[in-house]
Amino acid sequence: MTAVQQWDIFELALAGPAGGNPFLDVEFSARFTHAGGSAVTVTGFYDGDGTYRLRFSPNQPGEWTYETQSNLHELSGQRGAFTCTPPAKGNHGPVRVHNTFHFQYADSTPYRQIGTTCYAWVHQDDALQEQTLATLRSSPFNKIRMCVFPKWYAYNRSEPPRYPFEGTPPNKWDFTRFNPAYFQHIEKRITQLRHLGIEADLIIFHPYDAGHWGFDRMDAATDERYLKYVVARLAAHRNVWWSIANEFDFMDQKKPEDWDRFFRIVQESDPYGRLRSVHNGRLLYDHNKPWVTHASIQNGSAVEDAGRAVLYRDVYRKPIVFDEVKYEGNIPERWGDISAEEMVHRFWQGTVAGSYVGHGETYKRDDDVIWWSKGGKLHGDSSPRLAFLRQVLEAAPCDGLEPIDKWQDVQTCGKPGEFYLVYFGKQRPTEWFFELPRAGLSEGMIFRAEVLDTWNMSVSPVNGAFKIIKDGTYRYHADGMSKVKLPGNPYLALRIRRAEGDHIVHHENGTRIYGE
Repeated sequence: MTAVQQWDIFELALAGPAGGNPFLDVEFSARFTHAGGSAVTVTGFYDGDGTYRLRFSPNQPGEWTYETQSNLHELSGQRGAFTCTPPAKGNHGPVRVHNTFHFQYADSTPYRQIGTTCYAWVHQDDALQEQTLATLRSSPFNKIRMCVFPKWYAYNRSEPPRYPFEGTPPNKWDFTRFNPAYFQHIEKRITQLRHLGIEADLIIFHPYDAGHWGFDRMDAATDERYLKYVVARLAAHRNVWWSIANEFDFMDQKKPEDWDRFFRIVQESDPYGRLRSVHNGRLLYDHNKPWVTHASIQNGSAVEDAGRAVLYRDVYRKPIVFDEVKYEGNIPERWGDISAEEMVHRFWQGTVAGSYVGHGETYKRDDDVIWWSKGGKLHGDSSPRLAFLRQVLEAAPCDGLEPIDKWQDVQTCGKPGEFYLVYFGKQRPTEWFFELPRAGLSEGMIFRAEVLDTWNMSVSPVNGAFKIIKDGTYRYHADGMSKVKLPGNPYLALRIRRAEGDHIVHHENGTRIYGE
């Protein structure tokens, strides 16, 4: 019997007719039933050359059986079984929303998003795509935003090697016939991303066409057929997220109600409930709607300084991902000219707000191979600093960092009573009085601290430890109002962790601290 890991893909391929128009004429699905009684119905798709496929991602170990249904006799009533085995090392399952504002893999492993944007990388020549994968392999990024359709925009006005529909480029298409080779290629790249531990945030629609190919102005029936085909082909990949559109409000050919309809089509077609979002230009979508799993936000100003990003959490009560906060680069456009320092700073500001931030890079190149659009190599300085941030996040003893006193202390996040990050941003402090919001604290708790230089990627332990005394209404201090000396640089943070078993010592300057 065939064996498939939990959350991997069982694929069934059946031979059928290639005549007529199988994309329109053939209905094909299967019902998968677990030995325990649960069942999932999966829609199949035509993959060209008389081949019909079904893909199923089992969510429970054990034996599964299936039976196909179709309006064609030769595709209907096919039965079989396979065994779902426990996941192997590194297979954590799909990412889900966890604890309202955060993410977690299906096996309960925390997922801390450090994303990047590379819109049209799968629509370049193969050598450049392989170079992009090599860059990602050594990068800190665990999510990439990428377009299903090719892109016709500044720094990316070239024809792709493949097109999603049969027809003649640039705009003579038979929208009733998909090009299976186009989607097979995207599937290959999604699989390679999965092997790298990277989530594929697939942008289904975008405005960067302006009628050149016409994929931004298909009619309603074509839009629906396209959505269902993409979901049928790609939903079984556990690293897929759905972004209904990038800058949806710039797509003038669509009506506001279309976006609700698109969300519902994806939600109803996807048997696995993959994550769903939509990205804004100037107009925010109502992320409170039930089919939105998390908010994908374009707003650089929200993470320029402290206290703004957290407001989105209060409005939407969902994970907040600032997928676009402008890009590190030097192009003339204002959205692509921030420094590496500013990019890293915005990541830290979003982190302290209990949200997540996305990276992009737009350094001008003579060949127009810019990471944000075409991929290739990274040329900026933010990436290693984001790797440092990821290490800090993965060492935190909690699934997601929370603002602890969001109205009064916009610099501090963590897990009350156990773990804190205090980020000073562009300030240049030379000392910090040890004080924390009272939540989770009690008299006598002992903490140790480290100074993090988020730009120079250094960790400097603070000598000694700090014992909490209850001497305030809202904030508690360390005994003797102990100070932490700081080097006076920008982009500093403190990492404070609870310690156990420390003993009192007296420094010769009279300041009472606790520790060795």
